[in-house]
Amino acid sequence: MSKRPSKIAVIGGGSWGTALAIHCAGLAVPVSLWVFEEDLAERMARTRENDVFLPGIALPSGITPTVSLEECLAGAQLVISVVPSHVIREVWGKARFFLPVDAIIVNASKGIEEGTHLTATGVLADILGQDVLKRKVTLSGPTFAREVAMGLPAAAVIAGTEGRRNTEVQEALASETFRLYTNMDPIGVEIAGALKNVMAISVGMCDGLQLGLNARAALVTRGLAEITRLGVAMGAEPLTFQGLAGVGDLVLTCTGDLSRNRTLGLRLGRGESLDEITGSSPMIVEGVRTTKSAHGLAAGTGVEMPITREIFMVLYEGKNARSALKSLLSRSLKEEGT
Repeated sequence: MSKRPSKIAVIGGGSWGTALAIHCAGLAVPVSLWVFEEDLAERMARTRENDVFLPGIALPSGITPTVSLEECLAGAQLVISVVPSHVIREVWGKARFFLPVDAIIVNASKGIEEGTHLTATGVLADILGQDVLKRKVTLSGPTFAREVAMGLPAAAVIAGTEGRRNTEVQEALASETFRLYTNMDPIGVEIAGALKNVMAISVGMCDGLQLGLNARAALVTRGLAEITRLGVAMGAEPLTFQGLAGVGDLVLTCTGDLSRNRTLGLRLGRGESLDEITGSSPMIVEGVRTTKSAHGLAAGTGVEMPITREIFMVLYEGKNARSALKSLLSRSLKEEGT
């Protein structure tokens, strides 16, 4: 593959998938965008707008929406997977039959699969085979879809175990407004990208309860420590969590008004029920499912994750937000490094 691929396929027509398709089209590369909803794909082709997941932003002429995985993947040199974490297995179970043999795969999904507790890379390897890891990288970092689609400045990381492949994708997708760094720790990058959503729910709850900026800062900082503990236990490099995929994405998701996970936490803190919140929007809040998976993963690895535990109890056991945050404050006193 030359610096720019001849065709890019984006699997997933949500807000982030659409934003990445817009970015890639801006690189003067033809983009095929797979959309699950047939009616939405038809409207996108006709009106040149994703009116459900990214309203108000025009789709460049270089993007071709389609509901056909075969059509989307045909001839693609670079394939970006942006489906929600809980449907990666289902979608790629079908897409694998049409994947070009030499295509590079870029995972841009953030989450942990329920039951298996696998990150997106683990699920893809399970479906496509371990050899796929040689041509697969992960894209992650502090990036709100709407801002990337608008061409506002952003930075992220390309993480994989093959240094040459990382550089190849970095050069293929970077632009003047989208700066990409390489990283050799995909496990750490994916754990950070998944768990920050859980912490953002906790910070949103804190803000919804109007507990103040001191409490918010404490949750962000202790949340980072919690994420790092789990990541290191799974073989990640501690330094990864100090970078863009770690603290960068955590701060953005915990404090940015465009964060769906923070918004869900805000509404929980203000007294709304989970069913009311999730039923009011077609947007998927990854942190809800990730909380359940992370809670199970913590138990399996023996890693103490008190914030994750309390959010799990709010989401799945009916505990109210104020009681959950009070439980965190009343824990036994410790040294900061524990």
